[in-house]
Amino acid sequence: MSSNSQTAQIEVENLEISYGSVAAVGPVSFRVMPGQQLTLLGPSGCGKTTTLRAVAGLERPSAGIIRIAGQTMYSAREGINLPAERRGLSMVFQSYAIWPHMTVFENVAYGLRVRRHSAAEIAERVQHALDLVQMGAYAQRHASQLSGGQQQRVALARACAFSPSVLLFDEPLSNLDAKLRGDMRIELRELQHRLGVTSIYVTHDLEEALAMSDQVVVMRNGRVEQSGPPGEIYNYPRTAFVADFVGSSNLITGRLRPDLAADGLIALEAEGGHIVHGVAHGRAPAGEPVMSVRTVHLRLDAAPPAQSRNVWPVRVKRSVFLGDLTELRVQWGGRELVVRCGATAAIEEGRTAYLSADPQSCVLLEAV
Repeated sequence: MSSNSQTAQIEVENLEISYGSVAAVGPVSFRVMPGQQLTLLGPSGCGKTTTLRAVAGLERPSAGIIRIAGQTMYSAREGINLPAERRGLSMVFQSYAIWPHMTVFENVAYGLRVRRHSAAEIAERVQHALDLVQMGAYAQRHASQLSGGQQQRVALARACAFSPSVLLFDEPLSNLDAKLRGDMRIELRELQHRLGVTSIYVTHDLEEALAMSDQVVVMRNGRVEQSGPPGEIYNYPRTAFVADFVGSSNLITGRLRPDLAADGLIALEAEGGHIVHGVAHGRAPAGEPVMSVRTVHLRLDAAPPAQSRNVWPVRVKRSVFLGDLTELRVQWGGRELVVRCGATAAIEEGRTAYLSADPQSCVLLEAV
């Protein structure tokens, strides 16, 4: 099915999950269109895995509705709660959950045997699933002889073997080293595209969420803080929490200066008298307006740049080499700002330089 279809493959409406008198999740609502991947992103304990397990049928909610392919899987009002095995989905866990005493083939075939498929169909489906994850040559190897990355591929093949309508991923790459995690991230995304399967992915890793998702739901304390495409989440954070969690930002407080607004831009007078031009993005300011400026959206030059707005002389207080990037702390008015730039573009400590920012990258945060 096309992702442009108006009918969502997964619908979660006002989902709430409680443990006794303790509210763990909710209310949470989101929709995943056919063939898309939605990522639940947030810090540990924010409720993202609990939400995923409720969709899977492994947690019983206390309120709300869950639909998959138009069929109600859970409804508090209607008293419906289909068991996990009847929901037509498959889950890939952080721990892989494969059996070391079985061969790769037997691990992938297990779910098909439970569903009583014929031997011929099992052989065909297992081989196809292993080929999808480039593990076809390892069918007769014992799982205990595999590397972490290979075990994760086996877990993925097992999840794909019975052609589920929905795939659920619970931090599947978190046990891998950084290089392998980056490679598997690309492979998983390409596989999801090839299969055209609808999926929900849980992670606390920002790069994973941005690289692999059609939609991102940022969660905090059991609730949705912001949802939307990765680019919107990153470039137009709604709250200070999102601005800080989804990439590093400088938060600048001040007072609005309507007299200096022009060309569709708002103006904020910050501490020290600096004027920052930015975009409201349709938002009403808080009692004390706050703007977010990402550390990578600030530019530092030895000479004044040509632009007239958002240019300030600063002094470089500290420079920290981070490999691909250098992080600089500059004195700006009465406070420090953090700038991240290419390692070769860094300016030495103690130097005076010119800090600048595109007004489109200075975003007013919403009052919450």
